[in-house]
Amino acid sequence: MEFSQLRIFQAVAEEGSITRAAERLHRVPSNLSTRLKQLEEQLGVDLFLRERQRLQLSPAGKVLLDYAIKLFALHDEAHAAVQGGQPAGDFVLGTMYSTAAIHLPDLLAGYHRTYPAVNLQVQSAPSGELLEGLLTGRLDAALVDGPLELAGLDGVPLCDERLVLITEADHPPVRSALDVQGRSVFTFRQGCSYRMRLEAWFAHDHAAMGRAMEIESYQGMLACVIAGSGVALMSESMLASLPGRERVRMHPLAEPFASATTWLMWRKGMVGANLTAWIELQQQARPRAPLMVERSA
Repeated sequence: MEFSQLRIFQAVAEEGSITRAAERLHRVPSNLSTRLKQLEEQLGVDLFLRERQRLQLSPAGKVLLDYAIKLFALHDEAHAAVQGGQPAGDFVLGTMYSTAAIHLPDLLAGYHRTYPAVNLQVQSAPSGELLEGLLTGRLDAALVDGPLELAGLDGVPLCDERLVLITEADHPPVRSALDVQGRSVFTFRQGCSYRMRLEAWFAHDHAAMGRAMEIESYQGMLACVIAGSGVALMSESMLASLPGRERVRMHPLAEPFASATTWLMWRKGMVGANLTAWIELQQQARPRAPLMVERSA
């Protein structure tokens, strides 16, 4: 069994598709299919079950994926150790879309400039998908909506956000969810933490939320709200960055829905040189944030 085979296996397991795994690894699908078949023949087991054109892990595949994640973690740890603890190699960082657009550019530029030996890869997704990526080992760290109290994760805060509801410009003031009940809501797909906050806001005010219209960009959400098609929730900093923001009305929310904190999270015990370097850089950008949270026993 080769490391390259395990990398292919892990990619297919996480993507659920040979085609998407091939795109992720920059290889042709036929090559991945051949290597997977060879791995299954070597082990004498089926690693995947094919259901509705999607690959699902078999029981044996789930066991192997768990070991593969541990092996890759040990591999990265060994690589860092022989490098003298200097940041180097792959570092995969997940982030929410708004964080990537507003808060990451300066941090990314500083990290690339200071640690050129690190192959920093950034993947944007809703918070739910980012947490899944952390727990499965696909991501080394992730910037998500927090704070979080999940077993197996540690973290530090990156920034505080003010959340606002936006409507068309001539909409009356919104004092509660009852003022917009039944209206369409433009949001990201399931797993988005801001979407869950919005749903909780409607539930708190005993108001019926309208149809959730999934949009893949804040620019698209803003355009739909300008057209008078519904409402959306976003951070004040995100709205301030968007052209056309003067064509909507911004409505502040009451606590506990008005504020959010973005956290950098990682798996406990997996703080290597690359992540430590990022935390230190982030610490400089947010002087009041502690370098590390206290670890639970």
